[in-house]
Amino acid sequence: MVAMGPAELDAFLAAAFPTSVLPYRVTRADDHGVELVQPFADNQLRPGGTVSGPTLMTLADTTAYVAVVSRIGPEFLAVTSHMAIDFLRKPAAAGLRATGELLKVGQRQAFIAVRIHSQLEERTGGLRHRHLCAAHQLHRGPADREPLT
Repeated sequence: MVAMGPAELDAFLAAAFPTSVLPYRVTRADDHGVELVQPFADNQLRPGGTVSGPTLMTLADTTAYVAVVSRIGPEFLAVTSHMAIDFLRKPAAAGLRATGELLKVGQRQAFIAVRIHSQLEERTGGLRHRHLCAAHQLHRGPADREPLT
């Protein structure tokens, strides 16, 4: 069951993080996961005209975080405990769309699969995903408290 919808998640991200640093918009939040879009900006490119790895990793980590928060609500702290990414294709220089699927949400950890593709690929019909798996350690209470054991 979803604890927060897209509008609530957007407001939560804006309050929790500087919006100039995280230019994302939540477009979907349901029982299966979330979807975020990131507009294109020239500063996301690396030499060769491809979107940089740090841009993709930040979007993937944020998508995983939002997926967890959408399920457990804003009163919990979820921190990344593991991330692994497979760069399957070079992304086009365009806006990005990330979908985060909640694979398992337990008492102490949540597991999320994130898929990222260029919005240009949506228009041309050739979706080429970048895939990431992440695990988040769940905390109850203040941010400085130890994780559940």
